[in-house]
Amino acid sequence: MLATYPYQGRTFAFDPAAPLDISLPLAPGAGQVNCFWAEPVQFEVIRVGSFVGSVAQGGSTNYQRVHLTPHGNGTHTECYGHISADPQATLDRCLRRFLFVARLVSVQARPQPNGDEVVLLEDVRRELKSGPDAHLRPEALVLRTLPNHKSKRSRQYSGTNPTYLEPALSEYLAAHHIEHLLLDLPSVDREEDGGQLLAHHAFWQYPAATRTAATITELIFVPDEVEDGLYLLNLQVTSLTLDASPSKPILYALYSGG
Repeated sequence: MLATYPYQGRTFAFDPAAPLDISLPLAPGAGQVNCFWAEPVQFEVIRVGSFVGSVAQGGSTNYQRVHLTPHGNGTHTECYGHISADPQATLDRCLRRFLFVARLVSVQARPQPNGDEVVLLEDVRRELKSGPDAHLRPEALVLRTLPNHKSKRSRQYSGTNPTYLEPALSEYLAAHHIEHLLLDLPSVDREEDGGQLLAHHAFWQYPAATRTAATITELIFVPDEVEDGLYLLNLQVTSLTLDASPSKPILYALYSGG
């Protein structure tokens, strides 16, 4: 059974039973995606007196402590608190809605004279202005970079100077009211840029006109079989009072209903 979602004077249909999970799972060990020199995720069995938090080891229940770094381990969503000293700039305060109309576009990064691979404004803008839904202004942009190797699921990015965004692209998205940016890269900025974080600042318009409700979600993975187009995004996060949280973005294909 299809559900409906009204947006900008139109009614779209989607199938709640057909979710497309574009998050990467958090699992222990060195074989998981990792960036910015974060330690691998760790699951630790809790032991208290005679109690052991592992059914496999004879305990009555599984009871574990989790060690992770949101910005470095797996899919995560961040708010402007990532670049702000404001103690109120936490994701649980900034992200108050969880359903958004999103466009998925695929673009090839371009090599630069310094050897960097960069996603350019002109390529993303061309994709956004093409197709049957080009007139519709989305709230979120899901960016799939090409080539779309499955190795993105487990890539060790630290020290590799991964692909990043041209700051002008972030500026463009902010000017066109894209509130939520999702991408399959470790960061919108260069791995080492002397602390400038130009694309982060441009997207959040920080500090001059901070877009406090805007978010960036990094280290997603969109399989090849998911076509470019219009989707309903369900952006799921944990209720951590931090600038970032592990997240689980889910897409639902949208169909025009009038």
